[in-house]
Amino acid sequence: MRLVVGMSGASGAIYGVRLLEVLRSLRVETHLVMSEWAETIVEDETGHTAASVRSIADHSYGPYDLLSAVASGSFLTDGMIVAPCSMKTLAGIASGYTDNLLLRAADVSLKERRKLVLLTRESPLGLIHLENMIRVTRAGGIIVPPVPSFYTQPTSVSDIVDQTVGRVLDLFGLTRHGLVQRWGEDLAHGTDCSEPQ
Repeated sequence: MRLVVGMSGASGAIYGVRLLEVLRSLRVETHLVMSEWAETIVEDETGHTAASVRSIADHSYGPYDLLSAVASGSFLTDGMIVAPCSMKTLAGIASGYTDNLLLRAADVSLKERRKLVLLTRESPLGLIHLENMIRVTRAGGIIVPPVPSFYTQPTSVSDIVDQTVGRVLDLFGLTRHGLVQRWGEDLAHGTDCSEPQ
């Protein structure tokens, strides 16, 4: 499998870093595109450098390298994940405004009918944000705000991050990661586990 991973300048850089780590462990080929602000945020929030994050990916590209492989639909991938996805990046994807490689790669995923998953980071959401999410969803994208699953009783930030990363990987059929506590399997409550109470 081959996936494009985008990291925008929203808070939540740990989601992109952890995603790359797990994809490497699963032997998934990764192509990383970080925006300029993502490079700053990752250093502020995670203790990683932009260079150390790039080293986790199999391939990485500059934010404006529109001659790179991931800028073309002829370069075959299984889709793209933007983690985290800022509202600016969401707006660019929703409007087809492809002035950098992250936006172009997302546009390629949509036009080629490949899976595009956005871990959108903002709160509260304004009407423009919601309308942009609808536009992307109608175009085939999947909006996945990183919302904690408290029924798993997380005890650390890592638990919360892993649950979200695992659920994103599930969307690509990558289910053997061991990150998700599954309702009705790992979390058996009573005799009927079909639906949370």
